[in-house]
Amino acid sequence: MTARRPCPPAPGPLEEYAARFDGLFFSLAQRRGFREYLTGLLAPRDRNKTLTCLAGAEPMAGVGGLLVQRLQFFLSESPWEAEQVNDRRLELLREQEATAPHDGGVIVIDDSGDRKDGTATAHVGRQWLGRYGKTDNGIVTVTTVWTDGRIYYPLHTQPYTPAHHFDRGRADPAFRTKPQISAALVARGKEAGFACRAVVADCAYSASDDWYLALRMPGCPTSSHSGRTAAPGPAPASRTPRSMLPVPWPAPAPTIRATGCRSSATSATDTPRPGGPRRPA
Repeated sequence: MTARRPCPPAPGPLEEYAARFDGLFFSLAQRRGFREYLTGLLAPRDRNKTLTCLAGAEPMAGVGGLLVQRLQFFLSESPWEAEQVNDRRLELLREQEATAPHDGGVIVIDDSGDRKDGTATAHVGRQWLGRYGKTDNGIVTVTTVWTDGRIYYPLHTQPYTPAHHFDRGRADPAFRTKPQISAALVARGKEAGFACRAVVADCAYSASDDWYLALRMPGCPTSSHSGRTAAPGPAPASRTPRSMLPVPWPAPAPTIRATGCRSSATSATDTPRPGGPRRPA
């Protein structure tokens, strides 16, 4: 078997981390592209969502440069599996004592929208973009984050596909609402070993019966915008307000609140968690 050609190393301590992913790439170009992508994401640069910035090139003049084109090929054309890379990332988080998940953590659900012109891009459509506080043409991604108040990191992401992309619209069997997508992501996180004592989301999710029912199936504890902690109880009655539907708990836990219309978690002593909204004075 031919030995692998050595890859130019990533800067500083990043190389040790990047090398843990080498087995997922079959070519030198892919391993090099992965290191360049990681470096671009973590380097202190503005506009780190653009290819030119990721490659360290000028915004307009550098578009046709070698580094930009090479990174473009790695991200859009090269045959590697993003899910496998994410699975390896989560595996590394579980292995480290400082980042290993435990039963006292919380899974936070949220979505993020970005503007996008045109109609040809997958998942694009006119929809609510919470980042901008208005309806506009863009792409929305549903995400899950694990946190225990000390650390936090993303688990899984999935783009939301608007109904007009499907032949039968919202009635199409393949269509999934954001609450349905988020419930599936929570289940994936728990299956991957990221235990939690609660699942929190903003009011847009807790207003969905589908969301509560989907979370009951894997036995995930939840908290809604009502400020109440989900607690053991019978199956929800048809007239019970959706914001107060009980969801099975594995064990009693301190109060978890999701306030306003943003995801947040607070402890039993009302200590704000990282990333949560400021409390009104």
